[in-house]
Amino acid sequence: MAFSEFRPLDEKVLIEYIKATPSLASKLGNKFDNLTIKEVGDGNLNFVFIVVGSSGSFVIKQALPYIRCIGESWPMTKERAYFEALALKEHGSLSPDHVPEVYHFDRTMSLIGMRYLEPPHIILRKGLIAGVEYPLLADHMSDYIAKTLFFTSLLYHNTTDHKKAVAEFCGNVELCRLTEQVVFSDPYKVSQYNRWTSPYLDSDAEAVRGDNALKLEVAELKSLFCERAQALVHGDLHTGSVMVTHDSTQVIDPEFAFYGPMGFDIGAFLGNLILAFYAQDGHANDQNDRKAYKAWILRTIENTWNLFDRKFLALWDANKDSGDAYLPAIYNNPELVQLVQKKFIEDLLHDTLGFGAAKMIRRIVGVAHVEDFESIADASKRAGCERRALELAKLLLKERKRFQDINEVISAILQHQ
Repeated sequence: MAFSEFRPLDEKVLIEYIKATPSLASKLGNKFDNLTIKEVGDGNLNFVFIVVGSSGSFVIKQALPYIRCIGESWPMTKERAYFEALALKEHGSLSPDHVPEVYHFDRTMSLIGMRYLEPPHIILRKGLIAGVEYPLLADHMSDYIAKTLFFTSLLYHNTTDHKKAVAEFCGNVELCRLTEQVVFSDPYKVSQYNRWTSPYLDSDAEAVRGDNALKLEVAELKSLFCERAQALVHGDLHTGSVMVTHDSTQVIDPEFAFYGPMGFDIGAFLGNLILAFYAQDGHANDQNDRKAYKAWILRTIENTWNLFDRKFLALWDANKDSGDAYLPAIYNNPELVQLVQKKFIEDLLHDTLGFGAAKMIRRIVGVAHVEDFESIADASKRAGCERRALELAKLLLKERKRFQDINEVISAILQHQ
């Protein structure tokens, strides 16, 4: 067999590989004559090939043993493909409408074959920059988040199964360490990898590095991230990890998946929507002031959280005899169950705001930025948008525990625009 050891793919090798792999060849009806193959990996870490034949299609994603956008000077385990495939299958079984199906996984080649999300699917972040409204986004994302988090937590698992699953995903430590570095460490110190819109944000970046109160809170969030194996989180759930059409929402790229705090996923998604909100002023022009669109983003943030809250508690109520977290023999009256649920959701909102804010900060003064801001050509205008987002993020991170509901968060966002 020609593929008994790892080799990076190119088109020629890929065709050879497909022919030798029945689960992929059959998706193309075993017809290889007029295949179109396009490498589209705009991400930082992987090769991504779209393969389209006359009677079928799929995507091939291959993890490289280094960070692609930096090169071999920053090595990175290709084992992450194993955890991505595992998470796609696990989350896909829990939320099949919102996760692309996996057709094939090859651990040696660090390669996943999965459903091609055909046009008009685009990356959500690009839709947000273009000012496109997605009426079902909040409904779909709240559904995906509620199901994937609930069914992989101790509200549903017993502790034996949970520990086993946690142990399995502990193997993804290298990608967790990358997150620890870029989200919880680099933005708060001098680091060669940090960058920001200079010179405009020089003093803002310095203020982050000198903010004792902020660093105290970041330490608490880092500790939660590293120590709290609450549920199987996607681990990188920003608006670049979601593909959308008017009526479809698909979550991709869970290579950072591990058992961590639920708020890390919800926070990543909502934090990136808040960044999109603050970027809108930089995309406004005489034809479109983007005010109506900004209102839509805020409604989407509010609806995503409120629908999540409702769906998560409905799953809890429907499965209250499962899971080792709250044994029915102890939590044996409706008042008590309601108290427990209220506290759980409140704590989760606070975690969500903390992690969301940390993700916002690192996108403004850390290594990897977001296209929402980067695509604003006028640097001074871009810096203005980024500064407002940064101020809000610092407030959310430091004062997250005083927010009682999502409406208070929306008010804070509006006060900082």
